[in-house]
Amino acid sequence: MKKHVSRLLLACILMMLCMGAFTSCEEKDETLTLYVYNWGEYISDGSEDSVNSNLEFEKYCKEELGITVKVNYSTFASNESMYAKVSSGSAKYDVIIPSDYMIERMVKEEMLAPLDLSKIPNYQYIDDAFKGENVYYECDSAETYSIPYFYGMIGIIYNTSIVKENDEQIGSWGLMWDDEYKGDILQFNNSRDAFGTAQYKLGLDVNDENEDNWRLALDELLKQKKFVQGYVMDEIFNKMQSGSAAIAAYYAGDYLSMYEDNDDLAFFYPKEGTNSYIDAMCIPKNAQNKDLAHEYINFMCSHDIAMANALYTYYASPVTTVVEDPEYQDAMAEIHEDAMDILYGQPHDPSKAYLNLTPEGLAMQNVLWEELKAKSSIGDGIYIGCGVILGVLASIVVYQLIRKRRWSKLYD
Repeated sequence: MKKHVSRLLLACILMMLCMGAFTSCEEKDETLTLYVYNWGEYISDGSEDSVNSNLEFEKYCKEELGITVKVNYSTFASNESMYAKVSSGSAKYDVIIPSDYMIERMVKEEMLAPLDLSKIPNYQYIDDAFKGENVYYECDSAETYSIPYFYGMIGIIYNTSIVKENDEQIGSWGLMWDDEYKGDILQFNNSRDAFGTAQYKLGLDVNDENEDNWRLALDELLKQKKFVQGYVMDEIFNKMQSGSAAIAAYYAGDYLSMYEDNDDLAFFYPKEGTNSYIDAMCIPKNAQNKDLAHEYINFMCSHDIAMANALYTYYASPVTTVVEDPEYQDAMAEIHEDAMDILYGQPHDPSKAYLNLTPEGLAMQNVLWEELKAKSSIGDGIYIGCGVILGVLASIVVYQLIRKRRWSKLYD
């Protein structure tokens, strides 16, 4: 009996040891998920024989760090939509890539975690123009919370087969208000950029919170509304590339991508000034995998991956080794002879950049934006339609009255 008990105990112990070893293996092979939230079409994704940056990171983690990682990658269309989702807490991300003014806002609202630069050694390759005091958006020290990913300026893209070559508005924001191209003009579908186009056109400070000046910009946007085909974001790319619209304000990098498939497109930076921006990698305060997030940011700053992303997106890279690489320069020249000048030839002008507005300024901006959208062409169409219907009904009533009188006279 004792032998049977001993054997049974031994079997149980062996089973427990095996289960422990199995559990240990499971823990070792556990897959970590890194949640990344970025702009659309803003990373080399493996399409068209490009490098798949996220897949390469997963391989790096497996081969160099000995961990299994899955990158859960999703995209947003504007800073405002990104902010709304992150601030709502409906989803948690480990790495997000907002723009300068939104980073400043999120820092002030304590939504971002400070970075540990000792875990991002590739930070040494970021251009000094985007470090320390050179960074214009205030958040104690920009490098405390963000590492530049791409940067650039907004310009105007126009179709030379539609816009007249001698149009006097070429070179100015005024081209987006030219009634000759009614129905062929696209405007940003986000409040900051849309108001920015009008503020730059009028020579106003985009960061001034004087309501009178913002209302001047609103008046300009209301004048423009009757010429606008639509308020869009990512759709700008397809509409301009396909030739279904003639004029749009958009990012220089996207212009180069469009030009590759439609050489009727031309580009300029408006003479009145335009938005200079930096999009940077940040870690939300509620991120679940902060150490892994640091690894991802460092990986994105490595030469090969930064170059792959720059070659795929055509945006200006802050990584010096990329910009100085002859292979990169030659590749961009093949896309457009002036590509390097378009991306890097214009000085980054902090005075034209968006800064975070105060809560009162943001509230004012949102109210004016809703006012603009409420007076939409659809609304005007409804009023016109109602007028037509009322006119028809009135005609019917008059007709019936006349008919009734005629019948009355007939029977009299």
